[in-house]
Amino acid sequence: MNMFDTYRNLYDLKGKLALVAGGGGGIGSAIGEGLAAFGAKVVIADLFDKQAEEVAKKITEAGGEAYTIHLDVTDVKGMDASIERLCQNVGVPNILINCVGSHKEAFALEYTEADWDRIFNINLKGAFFLSQSVAKRQIPMGNGGKHVHVTSVRSMLALAGRGYISYCASKGGMNLMIKQLSVEWAKHNIHVNGIAPTFTRTMLVKKYLEDPDFYNPLVARIPLGRVCEPIDLAALAIYLVAPASDFITGQIIFADGGLTATQ
Repeated sequence: MNMFDTYRNLYDLKGKLALVAGGGGGIGSAIGEGLAAFGAKVVIADLFDKQAEEVAKKITEAGGEAYTIHLDVTDVKGMDASIERLCQNVGVPNILINCVGSHKEAFALEYTEADWDRIFNINLKGAFFLSQSVAKRQIPMGNGGKHVHVTSVRSMLALAGRGYISYCASKGGMNLMIKQLSVEWAKHNIHVNGIAPTFTRTMLVKKYLEDPDFYNPLVARIPLGRVCEPIDLAALAIYLVAPASDFITGQIIFADGGLTATQ
């Protein structure tokens, strides 16, 4: 091995198994493709089986290796059972990427208990028990692991004029969950980090980004003058699960074009 190989290998994911929760969505699919491009075997896990299968097919047709599993983060016992079957049939994931998230827009005075519980069950409770389920199986293996949760700039910044109370609060909780897990699991060499994007160009926010009255003021506040693209997050996820980030844990990295630097 020459000097350059030492640096190239910092991004080598060959031999790694990556579980991408929410992998059928716009962000998760890009991350799954990116991890496969660097040699990881990828498990696309999603509530929507057809979307997961389409992403896995795209990866395999490009020369990668991909599997799918059904995953509902609001069913903690069912989720744990799905991960157990994965471990038995394919292997214990070295990498967990959590792209699962939801939002119910309503002003705080109008928010219902049912909607609050649903968003927190998906965004925060589901995230924790997903990480716990994977870590419980990584720890006995003794090989460490990498966990990355997709949070949001709204974990740190409120949004004026819009009803984002449950989203902001649940993502803020996720940030501290990430830090706490990183500290508790450091002795097991499990790294836990977060990616916090601004608005990202996916189908989920397509209607917002096609509205000039929303889009133009949005990009005007972002110093780099554009929204986030899924490939921006894939690039960051690759770094956070590769050997290149072996001294990075407990961090929330804001992929926001400089937005939070101005607040």
